[in-house]
Amino acid sequence: MPKMKSSRGAMKRFKLTGGGRVRRPRSGGQHGMIGKSRNRRRRLRDNSLVSPAFDKRIKLLLPYI
Repeated sequence: MPKMKSSRGAMKRFKLTGGGRVRRPRSGGQHGMIGKSRNRRRRLRDNSLVSPAFDKRIKLLLPYI
């Protein structure tokens, strides 16, 4: 049986935590930082977790992580 393919876009965007939850970057943190407040930029630095409703969908896109 052939190997399953991982979604390349999902591989670049999501990582798995040690507990099995899916980590994702926050949106809006790539450019245009001058127009954003210092507090907002600090919050954008952190990764957040995908909601449990979408966990299974993303894990289907990434069969080998």
